[in-house]
Amino acid sequence: MSEEFRLRSIAVAAYGPATLFGLAEGSMLPVIALSAIDRGASTSIAALIGALIGIGSIVTNIPSGILATRIGERRSMLVAAIATVAGLALCLVDLRRGAGSLLTFGSGVLLIGAASSVYGLARQSYLTEMVPPHMRARALSTLGGTLRIGVFIGPFLGAGAMALWGLPGAYYVSLAAIVTAGVIVYRVPDLEMSDQHKAAAAQVTTWSVLKRYWPTFVTLGVGVLLLSAIRQTRQVVIPLWAAHIGLSATANSVIYGVAGGIDALTFYPAGKVMDLYGRRWVAVPCVIIMGISFVLMPLTHAAVTLAADISPAVGRPTFLGIWRELADAGSGVGPVILSAVTAIAGLGLGIIVSGTVGFAAAAALWAWIPRRPGRGAQAAARTSEARWSRSGSSHRSGRPRA
Repeated sequence: MSEEFRLRSIAVAAYGPATLFGLAEGSMLPVIALSAIDRGASTSIAALIGALIGIGSIVTNIPSGILATRIGERRSMLVAAIATVAGLALCLVDLRRGAGSLLTFGSGVLLIGAASSVYGLARQSYLTEMVPPHMRARALSTLGGTLRIGVFIGPFLGAGAMALWGLPGAYYVSLAAIVTAGVIVYRVPDLEMSDQHKAAAAQVTTWSVLKRYWPTFVTLGVGVLLLSAIRQTRQVVIPLWAAHIGLSATANSVIYGVAGGIDALTFYPAGKVMDLYGRRWVAVPCVIIMGISFVLMPLTHAAVTLAADISPAVGRPTFLGIWRELADAGSGVGPVILSAVTAIAGLGLGIIVSGTVGFAAAAALWAWIPRRPGRGAQAAARTSEARWSRSGSSHRSGRPRA
């Protein structure tokens, strides 16, 4: 089965909503900290509110796996869209500029983070089931790339909307994107699994997955936690430093969008490299570069595919839910570190300390990401390919229309 056909066959179901969810995030994320400051928060409290995205995801990752197993991928996506709309509505409520408004706003950010967990797990599980192993990194990188394309476009649309309606304009763009994504998801059929696969999946529990795969979670999972910490912190660092040096909210969104554009340009080449040479040759340079960028940022004064490879065929949503729990623990911890150090020693040192997390992540990922498969592993992969091809018609009979 050709790569072109496969990617086209899942374009509507996987990549359309992903682009729109990315657009919603791209419009909203650059102004979360600024919105908190506008409601009277200090810089450290604004960083803490930015961390609520990751914290919301942390508390719902494992429940997200259970939800996807019980009600299916499409319905899980619809739940995520509805929850995101509710969260955006709370973010737009401005009772009064002060503690009450901050509480309502923070609750909305927390709810959006919880919804992102449901969405992310459902999409990753879907692609892992639908794509043959030899193309998995490219397919998942393309999924990440479509999110990044949305993240690239979102800040520019948000900047235009803010020019008309102020800070709420960015949330209006997010709201329109999420509603459109929900409509697309509603029209896409869910995956259908064989009765045998459903029966096997019904026997899986969170404890059984933890017991069987704990060595992976406490080694490679630590690297993913650190990687996620620095990736999420950058979502807070860019707008906070922009505000610190006196840039407007519109200028901040444009800078954020340019950064997202550079990110989006690398998704397919990165997937190709990972398929050919292994995941470490992309993951390790990525976090080193981010660490260096953080360390250098205070000097300025002006304007994963991995989990899919190691997840089991039976109980995959539960495994991915635990894996995302580790990743999102990092997403929650990273901005909290930034907030704590900023409160004690200032924003510049907070950014530098956060940058050192990138170097720790590089060391952990280099140590624990599996090296390029040898002949035995390649033979096993070929066996997996054959099994995937034989089971395609029964195991994926719910294939979406292109």
